[in-house]
Formats: sequence, structure tokens, C-alpha cells
Amino acid sequence: MNPFDLVKNISNLQSQMQKVKDELATLTTTGSAGGGIVQVTLNGQFVMTSIKLDPVAVDPRDVPMLQDLILAAHHDAMDKMQEMIKEKSGSMLGGLNIPGMGA
Repeated sequence: MNPFDLVKNISNLQSQMQKVKDELATLTTTGSAGGGIVQVTLNGQFVMTSIKLDPVAVDPRDVPMLQDLILAAHHDAMDKMQEMIKEKSGSMLGGLNIPGMGA
């Protein structure tokens, strides 16, 4: 392989990765649990930006249930965000063959 082609490909890859990073910064997704009584919203950096609790979920006699619902909603949001990132990064990177990034 021509060294100049390699440098050009690396430069293109860096540009594409920056585009993906910028796009991910704008993503948000919400996970839920308990039929929607607990909702957790994450951004593209997997930072929790909000949590919503239906008053019915707040039973002081059953705090462990609320804790489980929050965890389940967070896991749901994480799964959704990972899927969104996979879809976005795949479409943004187009046909680039990056080891470990595809099938």
C-alpha cells in the first residue's frame, strides 16, 4: 500500500470519526420500566439527563421496587442508545472497513 494513501485514509477516518462524535452529542433516548411509570433519559455520552417518576412508583413501603424500576429503565435507555450509536456510526462511516467495527 502506498504510504500517501494510508495517510489520506487516516485523515478521512479522523474526519468521519469527528462527524460521528458530533452527531452522538446531539442524540437522546428514553428508557422506561414498569409500563412507563419510571423513565430515564440519556444523551449520546451515556449521561443521565432526566428521570421521571409517576407518583404511583413512589411507595415508601417498597423502596427496593423503585430502585429496581430505575435500574431497569436505565438499562433500557442504555440498550436503546447503544443501538442508535451503532446505526449512526455505521451510516456515517459508510463503506470504511475498520477492524472490529463491523461483521
